[in-house]
Amino acid sequence: MRAARDSFAERGYARASLRDIAERAGITHAGLLHHFRSKDELLAEVLAQRDTEEWEEGVAEVDSLEALAPYLGTLLVRHQKTPELMRLWLELAAAASRPDHPAHGYFVERYERSRTHVTRRLRELEAEGKLREGLGPDSAATLFQAVLNGLQAQWLLNQRLDIIEPLNRFLDLILVTDD
Repeated sequence: MRAARDSFAERGYARASLRDIAERAGITHAGLLHHFRSKDELLAEVLAQRDTEEWEEGVAEVDSLEALAPYLGTLLVRHQKTPELMRLWLELAAAASRPDHPAHGYFVERYERSRTHVTRRLRELEAEGKLREGLGPDSAATLFQAVLNGLQAQWLLNQRLDIIEPLNRFLDLILVTDD
C-alpha cells in the first residue's frame, strides 16, 4: 500500500503505473494483479486505508470539543502536504457517484459511516447544550462533511487560500463553546 500511495502522490494517478507500483513494492506485476484487478481498485484501497488511519487517529485524539478544531486543522494541513492524494480522493469520490463505478459501494458506506458517527457525537453535544439551537445533528453532520470536502476542493483550485480559518469559523457557527 505504501508503494502505491507514494507512486500516486509523486506521479499522479494518470502517470502512476501498476508496473512501477509493483517494482516499488518488490513484487511482480502479476503478483500485484493477483491482489488488485485494476489501478482503480488499488487506488480505492489506498484511500480506504488512509481513511481508516485518519479515523482511528481522530477517535484517539479528539476526546473533547476543544480538541476538535486543532485536530481538524492538523488533518487539513497534512492533506495539503499531499495535494495529489487530496485531488485523487475528490476525483474518485465524484467518479464513484455512478452506481456502476467499482468504488461506489465503498464511498456510499464511507459517507454513511462518517455521517452516522458525526451525527451520534453531535446528538451528545446537543444534549450538553453545545450544538447551536435550531440546527439538528443530522443536518449539522451533512454540513460538516460538505464543508470539509468543499474547503479541500477550493484549496486545490487556489493553494494560497486559507482553509483552516473558514473551518474554525464553521465550527464556531454550529458549536457552542465555553470560552
